[in-house]
Amino acid sequence: MVSSYKRQLLGWLSYAFASEVFVVVSLTLFLPICLEQFASDNGYLRPDYVQPCSSSSDSGTSYATERCAVKIWWVWVDTASFSLYVYSASVALQALTVISMGSIADRPTCRKPLLLMFAFIGAFSAILFLFLPSSSPLWFLCALFAILANVGFGASVVAMNAYLPSLANASPEVVQARIRLGELDASSEPIVESVEDEQPPLSSQDSISAPLLGISTPPKLDQSAFNATLSRATSRISALGIASGYGAGIILLLLALIPVTKLHGSTFSLRLAIGLSGAWWAIFSIPAAIWLPNGTPHDVSSNDSAAAKTGDQWTLWSEIVAAWKRLGVMLRWNQIKQLQHTFRYLAAWFLLSDGFTTITSTAVLFGKTTLHMDPSWLVLIGAITPAMGITGSMMFPYLQRKFSWSNLKVVVILVIMVSCIPAYGCLGFLPIVKGLPFGGLTTPGEMFGLAVYFGFAYGAFQSYARACYAELVPPGEEARWYGLFSITDKSSSFVGPLIVGLIADATGNIRYAFFFLVLMIWLAVPVLLSVDVERGREDARNRHIHRDLCEVSSSDS
Repeated sequence: MVSSYKRQLLGWLSYAFASEVFVVVSLTLFLPICLEQFASDNGYLRPDYVQPCSSSSDSGTSYATERCAVKIWWVWVDTASFSLYVYSASVALQALTVISMGSIADRPTCRKPLLLMFAFIGAFSAILFLFLPSSSPLWFLCALFAILANVGFGASVVAMNAYLPSLANASPEVVQARIRLGELDASSEPIVESVEDEQPPLSSQDSISAPLLGISTPPKLDQSAFNATLSRATSRISALGIASGYGAGIILLLLALIPVTKLHGSTFSLRLAIGLSGAWWAIFSIPAAIWLPNGTPHDVSSNDSAAAKTGDQWTLWSEIVAAWKRLGVMLRWNQIKQLQHTFRYLAAWFLLSDGFTTITSTAVLFGKTTLHMDPSWLVLIGAITPAMGITGSMMFPYLQRKFSWSNLKVVVILVIMVSCIPAYGCLGFLPIVKGLPFGGLTTPGEMFGLAVYFGFAYGAFQSYARACYAELVPPGEEARWYGLFSITDKSSSFVGPLIVGLIADATGNIRYAFFFLVLMIWLAVPVLLSVDVERGREDARNRHIHRDLCEVSSSDS
């Protein structure tokens, strides 16, 4: 029934409301600053490595010209680069985790437990920051907590995103479109998702009017209209998730601004903000635990032969091995050719996710270490960005309907918009700009303007990026393909912060990283333009049908 669908949608949105707080509050704002602060509190000024950075800060001396470094084992690491290296390690481990869980998450009976398990790991790791002062001899455990929290978030979001296609297919507008298209149309069969147990019933009036609509409208136009309806439903639900998550992030950011301001951005205030984000994550995951659907063996998609067998016996180790084998199959050349538009989109996503996520982490470190912005100002910027993200995620669906844009066209527009930000930062090297009172991201005030601009575009981009990908995913394999989506994201994000960290270490000026970010974002544009979503959607459905026929033949033999 519709009420069942609404509960499942609310469960999905509640987890977005719970987990996105960690990204908005911690991952993109307080966590990089806190890790840098942990390193600074235990670091020494270059080049002599004698004077502690903390004593220099206490005496009012700035170490803008004398860089601060911390010794990790036998290597001295710039404190501004420390958080980037930790983030790189976390996304590498996150990618390994996501690959290993793909096959298990595609089992409807396991998807929800996996989501909740990784949510607990991530939330508890964030909470542990409350109990680790930077003066502790075990201060370096902050890196472990950050890694576990990020892994927990990334793995749980893969399971959450796997619900998106089924939620879109079960939405009222898509169900009505399917009725008008014709329930017996073979091309629409793969669209049905087994995760949703109940569909709105066919009324007598609908059953009478459906054939008339089928006669009056050409089938090709019907299919095109259905695809457009499904695309809009997917982007709408995705936008609701982004808006609810950003809304939660703003609420907690405003609450965290109080202790951060009162305590003058001390390490404890930063730890408190991260711990609060973990507590929020844990508490508001409870509605998701109640309302998200519990799969049964009957719900398993028929195209997953391993999972569809009744009485199928499996172990954790066997599923992990199977997941890696399936990844190898998915990455075979014949599979890439068969789903070439899906993989083209993934190639573009590889570049874009790196550029976008590195922009967020680099901007915070740039504001703190180069523009010397007060932590409370950075918190305010962190609140402005998701606030504008809500505006962008709600505004672009309206613009999409008004101008009849496809999801892919919206993504391209947003990519071009965001590429202007690092390009603007590169202007700071020009002598003519240096002589001006502002320009080229040389003053703290410009960070606020760019926060408005970036938040407006980035909120919509996050929504449309996963909505567009949902159109290219083979039905019944959502978790493993969203796992590949996450792997592509995290494997590139491993590269971006690492290169930025190396640039900062080599030059002593993180501004040089803007050139790298411009290049990476613009390389993705021609790849995006080569993606044909309609062809990619059809290829994904044909793969589903072909796999079903192969499995029927093998079972008969």
